[in-house]
Amino acid sequence: MAKKMKDLDICMMSTNGPRGIVNTRPMSNNRDVKYNGESFFFSSMNTRKVNDIKRSASVSLSFTGGGGSYIIVNGKARLIKDKTLWETHWDQSLNQWFKKGVNTPGLVLIAVKATHIKYWEKYKEGDIELT
Repeated sequence: MAKKMKDLDICMMSTNGPRGIVNTRPMSNNRDVKYNGESFFFSSMNTRKVNDIKRSASVSLSFTGGGGSYIIVNGKARLIKDKTLWETHWDQSLNQWFKKGVNTPGLVLIAVKATHIKYWEKYKEGDIELT
């Protein structure tokens, strides 16, 4: 599964909004994938997704791969404000959204640690519980 996750960049991140509403948006991990159960995404602090994560750390990431593979990652999100860690995960392609790079005011790194993975691949499907 780690090999498949490594090749997937765009996902749909779902968070729990107020009054039971699920909010979903496309997110890119910017090819920062050495998949070990954790996914990383940069965001601005003043967004709905960050407010949702502050309220409830439970998130879901939905990936679609080539050849009919689908992966759902359920996990716990945490907000990282450590600039040293940002630099570890920064990719120059992010400069199109964050003009001052890791010095962009209000920047945050969202780390999602997987707790459960569900996958479908052609005619196979499975579950992986992570601790």
